[in-house]
Amino acid sequence: MAKRTIQDLDLKDKKVLVRVDFNVPIKDGVIGDDNRIVAALPTIKYIIEHGGKAILFSHLGRVKTEEDKKGKSLAPVAKRLQELLGQKVIFVPHTRGPELEKAINDMKDGDVLLVENTRFEDVDGKKESGNDPELGKYWASLGDVFVNDAFGTAHRSHASNVGIASHLPSAVGFLMEKEIKFIGEAVEHPKRPFVAILGGAKVSDKIGVIENLLSKADKILIGGGMTYTFYAAKGMAVGKSLLEEEKVALAKDILKKAGDKLVLPIDSKTAAEFSNDVPVEEHAGDVPEGQMGLDIGPETIALYAQILDGSKTVVWNGPMGVFEMSNFADGTIGVCEAIANLKDATTIIGGGDSAAAAKQLGFADKFTHISTGGGASLELLEGKTLPGLAAIDDK
Repeated sequence: MAKRTIQDLDLKDKKVLVRVDFNVPIKDGVIGDDNRIVAALPTIKYIIEHGGKAILFSHLGRVKTEEDKKGKSLAPVAKRLQELLGQKVIFVPHTRGPELEKAINDMKDGDVLLVENTRFEDVDGKKESGNDPELGKYWASLGDVFVNDAFGTAHRSHASNVGIASHLPSAVGFLMEKEIKFIGEAVEHPKRPFVAILGGAKVSDKIGVIENLLSKADKILIGGGMTYTFYAAKGMAVGKSLLEEEKVALAKDILKKAGDKLVLPIDSKTAAEFSNDVPVEEHAGDVPEGQMGLDIGPETIALYAQILDGSKTVVWNGPMGVFEMSNFADGTIGVCEAIANLKDATTIIGGGDSAAAAKQLGFADKFTHISTGGGASLELLEGKTLPGLAAIDDK
């Protein structure tokens, strides 16, 4: 990897500013899923084991007004992190000022401190999410080195990642290094056959990914709502299915360019309404009037499993149907099972809904890597440069 990593830094006696991703679901002060906190532990432990002082920055949700701050404090995260680390975590309920500065200056080697939600700085204008130069410089002044371990925000240019990195010696943490290694390597140097599976609602969300992967993957399997924009591009009937009419011409261009590399579903599970409580039908090809396609059908599941058989690299981003409804989860389950059963393959889920589906369906441990960042992994799959990564010092 061309970027400097945490193992390239001398951390002893250093105040190490770390951008982590603790954007976890919190309801009534209770954390619903602590996976992102757990994912940051290797980097935090490495810092304290090597004599550094770990000063952690993270956002939580979107904050635009004083009212938005309610329920968005990182205090519950500090408590959970303390339990996971088995040592005290100092929490400072401020993003700047004398109390924060004193708490940092009083730290001893091996201490861990969590700064309050960086997005609280967005209340008086987008200081954090707008990468305000003064804020980035101020935060950088609190430390000696910077480690970015928040892949989930690497596609954003914020004061707490790009801003800090522009003023301090910087490196990536273990989680960020792992994400780049798996997703970047899979796309740029895949073992073949390389199959990409793209689902989700809209073609517009995945255009860049499809176009980038056309030159790299051996097959691209399509699922989800965007199926029906491609159907329309082929002159097929889509009934009441989700359709981006303004993207039909683009879908035609993609189909023409892709040839047999792009594979569309051959049948659909449909219903008259977007509901789990109405009769389900199965239709090959065209979707009849009055029906909407809500999942890939059994013939497509079998076809996709057949194409996946023997694959050596698989990247999956986006569910095959409305997997939250049991009547329309079979496609996502089927694809999940087919990937999970592959032998000697590198299998990667690009975050977001597909990651949620794999976890919900109990397949999480069957994959080589599940990304912690939906938007960031999508942009990597598109071949884009991530600002949060670009700002880090090269080796």
